[in-house]
Amino acid sequence: MRLLILGGTQFAGRALAEAALARSWEVTVFHRGRHEAPAGVRVLHGDRTAPGGLDALADGAWDVAVDTWSAAPAAVDTAARALAGRVGRYVYVSSCSVYAWPPPAGFTEDAAVVAAAPDAESTDYAADKRGGELAALAAFGTGASLLVRAGLILGPYENIGRLPYWLNRIASGGRVLAPGPRGLPVQYIDVRDLAEWILDAAERGLSGPYNLVGPQGHATIGELLDHCLRVTGSAAELRWTDPGTVLAAGIEPWTQLPVWAPPDSEIYDALFRVDVSAALAAGLRVRPVAETVADTWRWLCAVGGEAPVRPDRPPVGLDPDVEREVLGQ
Repeated sequence: MRLLILGGTQFAGRALAEAALARSWEVTVFHRGRHEAPAGVRVLHGDRTAPGGLDALADGAWDVAVDTWSAAPAAVDTAARALAGRVGRYVYVSSCSVYAWPPPAGFTEDAAVVAAAPDAESTDYAADKRGGELAALAAFGTGASLLVRAGLILGPYENIGRLPYWLNRIASGGRVLAPGPRGLPVQYIDVRDLAEWILDAAERGLSGPYNLVGPQGHATIGELLDHCLRVTGSAAELRWTDPGTVLAAGIEPWTQLPVWAPPDSEIYDALFRVDVSAALAAGLRVRPVAETVADTWRWLCAVGGEAPVRPDRPPVGLDPDVEREVLGQ
């Protein structure tokens, strides 16, 4: 298979490139040259937001293209139209954020989505991702477009900082504010499982939208943080704190306490009550929580303990002074 990745040097794109290389696919990576591409890929440089930025893609044909763009839909629209007729299938890595707020608990791919336009400039994340979907559909049609509506993505190369925050915070020791309840189910997808599913789906010629995140019940917040304790070898003490106390302190779920939202809230339903039966039926396989945590810690140590963070995303994590105040230290 001949694979073109629009991106391919960070997080999801990098995991896709490595997974495809492991299958002996021919992999071409188109990117701006700001980060090193994985060894073994063919590299094309260009900036899709600049005049003539797609010139490097003027020639060539591929069986599948994967686009991970997260900003202005117009950039997806331009790239998809430039590749139409030379790419067999266009995969757009979208997001569960495209669903109209608040999505109902257990929402499927048929839930209502936000309004968006395929040729729009950047507005907000949800509309940008939905606009990217529409751009892929406009250029490739429903039969040759695969829309991967990812949920929370964790694993090696993470450039948002969610799991790296917990690993570093727990590694530093002391009393750790752990948002409860301990048995609260959370849904996420290891970036490598995301990559493998996308490649399998492309080989099988799947099309249409798929919610892609781990199944409900695969992990709890307690399991995730317990594994952080184990892999770091830390003597930290997890102080499980009820949601009411967390919220009363003005702490923001999801951002200040990553991978957590209070149960029985709209944000919890949107993040952790996603129906993934279609993806499971299409072959989704997820690795154990322990493997995701251990491999992320190994990677984090290899890069010096500080994960690279995308400049277009807000910082995550809890201020130490706030944590001490809530825990009464």
